[in-house]
Amino acid sequence: MSSRVWQHPYVNIFKHVKIDEWKRSTKEGDVTTYMDKTLKCSVFRIRGSIPASNYILLPKTSTQSLGLTGRYFYLLFRPSPTKHFVVHLDVASEESQVIRISFSTLFKEFKSTATWLQFPFVCAAAKGSLYESTAKEARHDLVGPAPSMVRWTCLMMDLQYVLSVYLNRRYSHLKSVKLCASMSVKNMFTSDLLCDPELSFNEAKQAGMASMKGASPMPREMCFPVPKGENWNDVYDYIRFPSDGAKMPYDSIQRGNTSPTAHISPAQAMFHSVNLSKPVQDRVSLIQQITTPKKRSRRRVPLVTASVPELGMLPAAAGRRGRELQENWQRQGEDRDLQQDLESQEEDCTPRTGGTENEGVHLFVHRDNDNTSQRPDSDIDEMVCTTVSRPVSLPARKVAQHLKLQPDPILQLNRIIGFGGCTTKCALWTKSGDSMVYPCHAIIVSMKVSSGQQRFFIGHTDKVSALAFNGNSTVLASAQTGSLSVVRVWDFLHGNCLAMFKTHAHSLSCLSFSSSGGVLCGVGKDSHSKTMVVVWNTQRVTKGKEVVILAKAHTDVDVQTMKIAFFDDTRMVSCGRDNIRLWRVRSGSLRSCPVNLGEYHALDFTDVAFEEGHHAEKDPEDRTLFASSRSGHILEIDYKSVVIKNVRRLLPAQQAHSQRREKQTFGTGPGIAVNSISISSTFCATGSEDGYLRLWPLDFSTVFLEAEHEGPVCLVSISEEGHSVLAATSTGNLGYLDVSSRKYSTLMRSHVDTVLGFSVDGIRRRITTASCDRTVRVWDLDSMQQLYDFISEDVPCSVAFHPSQQVFSCGFSSGLVRVFSIASSSLLAEHKQHRGEVIGLAFSPDGEFMYSAGSLGSLALYNSSQDDHHVLRVLGNVVARGVERSLDVLAVSSDSRCLAFVGPTEYTVTIMDARSLDELLRVDVSILDVESTSLDSAMKVCFPPVSTGHLLVATSANKILWLNSRTGRLLREVSNVHKQQCTCLAASEDGRYLLTAGGKAIKVWDYSMRLEVNSQVFIGHSEPIQQVSFTPDQLGVVTVGDAIYCWDFLAHPEETPEQRSPPPVTVSPTPCKPAPSENPELSVNQMLLSNGMPRQAAPLPSSSPPHLDISSIDRTGHEALGQLSLCEETEEVEPAGALPAPVSGSFLRVTEMPVEQDRSMLRDSWRNGAPNPLSVDKEEDKVPIRPDSYKHFTPRFKASSLDRSAVTPRPGEEGLKLKAVIGYNGNGRGNMVWNPDTGLFAYSCGRMLVVEDLHTGSQRHWLGHTEEISALAVTNDAQTVASASGGSAGSRSLICIWNVQDGSCRNTISYHKGEVQGMAFSRDDLFFLSIGDYTDPGVALWRTKTCQLISSISLEAPLHDISFSPFSASQLACVGSAGALFCLIEFRGQDAELKVQMAAVPDEVGEVELTSLCYKDSAVLFTGTNSGRVCAWDCATSRCFMTWEADEGEIGVLLCRGNRLLTGSNTRRIRLWAVAAVQGMRPGAESSKDSSALVVLEQEMTLDGTVVSAAFDDVLGMGIVGTTAGTLWYINWVENTSIRLISGHKSKVNDVVFSPDEGHFATCGEDGSVRVWSAPSNELLVQFQVLNQSCQCICWSPVRRSPQKGQCIAAGYSDGTLRIFRLSTSEMELKLHPHPVSVTAVQYSVDGQVLLSGGKDGLMAVSSPLTGMTLRIISDHKGAPISTIQCVKKQYTQFELEGNEMWLAASADRRVSIWASDWIKDKCELLDWLTFPAPSGPKAPDSLPPSLAAFYPSDPGIVAYTGYGVEKEMSFYSLSKKQIVKKIALSHWATCLGLSSIGCLVAVGSSERLLKLIKSTSGKFQDFPMHSDSLQVCRFSPSGKQLFTSAYNEILLWEVQGL
Repeated sequence: MSSRVWQHPYVNIFKHVKIDEWKRSTKEGDVTTYMDKTLKCSVFRIRGSIPASNYILLPKTSTQSLGLTGRYFYLLFRPSPTKHFVVHLDVASEESQVIRISFSTLFKEFKSTATWLQFPFVCAAAKGSLYESTAKEARHDLVGPAPSMVRWTCLMMDLQYVLSVYLNRRYSHLKSVKLCASMSVKNMFTSDLLCDPELSFNEAKQAGMASMKGASPMPREMCFPVPKGENWNDVYDYIRFPSDGAKMPYDSIQRGNTSPTAHISPAQAMFHSVNLSKPVQDRVSLIQQITTPKKRSRRRVPLVTASVPELGMLPAAAGRRGRELQENWQRQGEDRDLQQDLESQEEDCTPRTGGTENEGVHLFVHRDNDNTSQRPDSDIDEMVCTTVSRPVSLPARKVAQHLKLQPDPILQLNRIIGFGGCTTKCALWTKSGDSMVYPCHAIIVSMKVSSGQQRFFIGHTDKVSALAFNGNSTVLASAQTGSLSVVRVWDFLHGNCLAMFKTHAHSLSCLSFSSSGGVLCGVGKDSHSKTMVVVWNTQRVTKGKEVVILAKAHTDVDVQTMKIAFFDDTRMVSCGRDNIRLWRVRSGSLRSCPVNLGEYHALDFTDVAFEEGHHAEKDPEDRTLFASSRSGHILEIDYKSVVIKNVRRLLPAQQAHSQRREKQTFGTGPGIAVNSISISSTFCATGSEDGYLRLWPLDFSTVFLEAEHEGPVCLVSISEEGHSVLAATSTGNLGYLDVSSRKYSTLMRSHVDTVLGFSVDGIRRRITTASCDRTVRVWDLDSMQQLYDFISEDVPCSVAFHPSQQVFSCGFSSGLVRVFSIASSSLLAEHKQHRGEVIGLAFSPDGEFMYSAGSLGSLALYNSSQDDHHVLRVLGNVVARGVERSLDVLAVSSDSRCLAFVGPTEYTVTIMDARSLDELLRVDVSILDVESTSLDSAMKVCFPPVSTGHLLVATSANKILWLNSRTGRLLREVSNVHKQQCTCLAASEDGRYLLTAGGKAIKVWDYSMRLEVNSQVFIGHSEPIQQVSFTPDQLGVVTVGDAIYCWDFLAHPEETPEQRSPPPVTVSPTPCKPAPSENPELSVNQMLLSNGMPRQAAPLPSSSPPHLDISSIDRTGHEALGQLSLCEETEEVEPAGALPAPVSGSFLRVTEMPVEQDRSMLRDSWRNGAPNPLSVDKEEDKVPIRPDSYKHFTPRFKASSLDRSAVTPRPGEEGLKLKAVIGYNGNGRGNMVWNPDTGLFAYSCGRMLVVEDLHTGSQRHWLGHTEEISALAVTNDAQTVASASGGSAGSRSLICIWNVQDGSCRNTISYHKGEVQGMAFSRDDLFFLSIGDYTDPGVALWRTKTCQLISSISLEAPLHDISFSPFSASQLACVGSAGALFCLIEFRGQDAELKVQMAAVPDEVGEVELTSLCYKDSAVLFTGTNSGRVCAWDCATSRCFMTWEADEGEIGVLLCRGNRLLTGSNTRRIRLWAVAAVQGMRPGAESSKDSSALVVLEQEMTLDGTVVSAAFDDVLGMGIVGTTAGTLWYINWVENTSIRLISGHKSKVNDVVFSPDEGHFATCGEDGSVRVWSAPSNELLVQFQVLNQSCQCICWSPVRRSPQKGQCIAAGYSDGTLRIFRLSTSEMELKLHPHPVSVTAVQYSVDGQVLLSGGKDGLMAVSSPLTGMTLRIISDHKGAPISTIQCVKKQYTQFELEGNEMWLAASADRRVSIWASDWIKDKCELLDWLTFPAPSGPKAPDSLPPSLAAFYPSDPGIVAYTGYGVEKEMSFYSLSKKQIVKKIALSHWATCLGLSSIGCLVAVGSSERLLKLIKSTSGKFQDFPMHSDSLQVCRFSPSGKQLFTSAYNEILLWEVQGL
């Protein structure tokens, strides 16, 4: 900081180094001083023209440093006419890297390395000269010597910007300056201020410094004198870098045309503005400066939807704001949304939630300090003004009653069996002692000790880690674990949450409330894993006020527990490993002092407790503090004097308690490890690691009461009155000891790991559970007490109760099935019929049979009528393999006649005879949805009552299918059942209700699905739910996962007919007759319903209406089941089975005589649907013409197409896992979305949608498209993303709707025949729009929730962009070749219609195309043109009322936030405009005739390519911008910085290679670049660029070659050259030219002695990487391009040839040569020559596949080869046997080949966009269709654990998991 203070406001560099003395600087050559007539002062002149021998250097030597930290560097100089000059600036970065920045007229183009930036300097011409008049047309030719009439120049260079943008480094200071050759210099200075050379101190003083916001006057000694009557710009030149806009040559330093302040932050800048005195102007002249507008709030103003029958009148609002609102309401009419302009509000608005089911009026809700008044009229909508921080609902009047599931809620949480989750160390007594409060995962439970009744505190999203009560138990505080650690404060009596706040800690482990409840203390970890202690003020929390931080401290000491002293709210005590500390809050700071522990300083302290009781004669601080430790020591500390009073050690029971006096307690043996201590006024309680709860007198003389537990006691707590002692164990047990009666009661036992499954005994109301903790437990369903537990060596997987006997069976992970008798507590039977896990277990309802299924596909039938349960039949490979479908893989019909399961593959469901296991029916669910782009697999099956005749199937596409159990026909389907995959199904016995579970949520459905709202959602679990089921009496529901949840099912049978949902419809006769019920009606214990919280604002279901397949439906009685999906064309559906189902264990033939394997292709199919009535037939012979607009998306041409017969692996069995996607598709348009509130950041790369975490860099990959993604759109709540791509094989384009939370594809829709040009969501997210490209221009309006097409319009002229109004959900606009379209959505019941008004572009603007648009507010629309103009339109009149020239090229991106507008164009520029004056220019506005109205250019930046996408925050302060160069930039206007977030190749990638140590990888491309990336961060480190050449191949030098110099990369180029780059210096080390044609392959020898390269002409060169000499030319392959060169080690005399290495070369004519070499001895001999035959047929592919060869990694004596031949195959040739030993048939011609060093894996890429992973030993394979084009690179890492693949510019990094 001190180094910056003396440098403010600026540093005169010449004066700083005392240049006249030349002691701290040096001059060389012809350097003199002279008096300049223009400047009227002495200046330095460098006459010599050779830079190396004529210069001024500051400081004198390279070991010294100027140390100047100013951001801006100013140079006052004049180049010598007709001469060249050079300036070198050495700049240090914060990473201690020195970078040289050079600029000169000698440089023709910009060049960069990691340590050197070279910028060409373009000298400006004198005003009025001939040179100036020709400059604009010949700007590129200006690179050269200075013109003859060059002027004095002030150059400003932003050093921070240069290092950040060009090298991604942070600027530290200026180290040295070197001025070379042919220039005159007045001075140099650095400053953090942006100085205006036109502004002097006198002028600034006269104008007033307060008005000079952003620009500072030039220092007096640095000013250029201006003659009287002349302007500064007429005499001198001002150049700033970065310059304004895209100038030729790019990245050059030259004079701009904007203000010097154009690149500073908006809060500081002084702007040149645009005079807009008339509505339409031909250009913008920058003539004066204005100050910046007031900064807007960053928070978005949310919409609140309320349902009202009519709009009515707007309530009167006080003042001008009220009048404006009323006028705005009246102007928009009854079908518009009410919008409040909050741009002038200084405080953030609090969002309020409203109804979401009805389309209504959208209101902005103000805070209570808004001056608004409301009329008492009940028919008028109210504006809610409240200070409540949590969401509230707006009152909706006259709301139509919807038919929905009744009662609401239909479930109510009654009991939870479980304790702990995150910790078992927190449980509390209430002050009265009648209840306990404890956590059960994410729920807090309060249980009455006497009755066991529970009530619940629900709200935490992760497991609860700490609890604390205030002194009178009226306020409860709780904390949750995890990265989003929050604290909640509850009103304990009423159960509501008073406050919730973040802790700024990763996880809180301890909470303590003061006795008064005014102070709360918490202990956790900060981001650096240091202990953090936070103290909050909670005094006013019960009055609805906020909780504020009193003090916070970070410490390195360990804190296990911390407690606030009950006698002083400001004092605390803590203990931990090696320390006990006393804390105090004073004057806003938290300070601590340690207790001097002396010889006990190394103890691990576990708990502390204060002496209880009050003594009037004593000071409240005069009391004893007890501390326990793991060594058994109990320390008594005088709190007031902070000294140890006494130390005792608790020893095991072998020693007599009476003899344990102070000094005698220290024995040599181990003490009792005490985990917890609690003190009352008369005794002490300890809980220890040996499982004992012990009660001691306060002198610890003896144990007078103890209780033994099953596990370590981790918590003890004495109740307030001292009669009871609570104890909790680490094994999940919770109980208490009654001191007076000496009776111990267990209140709760629990599993300590995930509960996998359960089964209920309806007769005796018992439930048995199986858990990962290796126990099976039997519980009483009413008392929640554990009755039995069974401990096993292996994990129990599934359990099932016998329907009538006291018998249950259990299946284990070892494959065993055991049958237990509860009555006799014995094992009845044990069977081992399965090799894998038992994933299904079920009894038939009549109790006659038992069934079990194994994870390897086996199914067993047992006779359960006998005690031995002997096996009747076992089938193999009938159940789908895997464990992901457990536990409900088996379903038995209620009449005990049918058994259903998923199998034999995951795509089929089989129904068998339950008595014989004979197959009755098999249904392929993967073909039921022909619109799906991926195969659907079955997850769960369920039999509803037999009377329905149905079978329910839950699928991987998150659907539930209703199948006819007799015919297998699809009757009904429900999509989007859960946000996550549906994992559980259960139907009620009366067939009226359906129960599902997905993730952590439960849904209850109306079985018939005839209501408007068919389901209710319930939450509470903190982990995924494993199983759900109705209780046998149908009065309850049980769910298990993290614990056992028992719910009351409130839909009792005695419901009135009005409440009852429609009965189920019988479709067809059932396959078997229902058996009469044998069980009598059971008596049910009436349980007290808890007054807990069964639901926490559960969302309404978002599933779309069921779709029906006309070809496979029983029409009888099903008219109301669903509706057809809308589609414009009908295509023929191919037969089922055309697409091979993905299976685990697909194999390629491994044979000696391979036979070509045929694969069928599957065309896209669509359901029948009604054609769009609004569509207009096009003339078939009319060829559409692409519009003249870069904004219009054009997919990159691809000759390849995806093979849809790919055999993809099953989930969880993939041999490859996609790890990272490198690159961004700059060819897309609007294909990047970012939400600053949620952090959602998504972009497209090829056919992949990449969702990246900007903080961690982790990626999620969403795959649903088969072609290149053209556009993206995101909802305003950032919960849904839409992506669009073109169709394959001439089909329609595809739009995928994604759920952001789980990444699932919620729906797919198709409408547009061509590409999708753009998409947009409405402000309330109820609708979204899509527009087609020029081949099929049109607009489609969709309903977001159901993805149903509402309305569409076909047009003749192409559209370029579309946007909903952010202020009205029914207002939207489009722009295109014909002008602007203003649209309004009109609703007629459930239908909607688009009303369109076309508006042409005014003649004053010229013949242009409107290319982009955005709304300023509800009244003004901005549009961009392909000529660089921005037009402003009045939305009310659809008229353009003003325009200005905003750029020199086409504007493709427009964003407006309040009074700021961002433009992005194909000139690579983004500009920020202040457009507050536009509102006053509207016709009829009060200031429309004001000639001083101005549009202001605030800032601009130049990027590396045309701007194609942009997303910014609510004030346009920061955002992300995408360019055609494949780069995503982070833009910060406030700091004027741009940082590369994502970078990739723009053109084709030719090679990707890992370094030998796998710490880096390198890529090369057609653009001539070689890029080096770090692994595993995948960050670009350095780029080597060769202009006008293509880099064809690269390789790394071996590690053993010159390790002290670092690694090198050799690259081959299209001009026949080889270049060697060294990473340590980031420079080219050597250039070789061994080939006259393009180099196609390059490889270092094993020891790095030589460099082998092959050319396009078939010649191979052996070169020295040290000298660059060509040592040998090998012409054996002459005439055919070399495709592969590889080198490996070999034994010296192996294969009868001398040499320590082998290498091979493959050429395009199907020839492979293998060589043995010893390069030190200059030996290279041909070892073998292979020629593979070509097909004899006359037909050959248009482009022959390459010939690829490689040594087999595990045996270099075998060569693998594939190429164009008689068959599509891979051959393995043995060099020792001289013959082919193996062949593997391939499905496609290979375009790239990679062999792994582990696992015998081979990766093959093809032009069908498939990556095929093959197990070479068995032929087992898997297909991965992830790319959008032909694969050209497929390369494993040296370790074989990672794989790179590339297709055009897409680079995918895979993690190899093996087959």
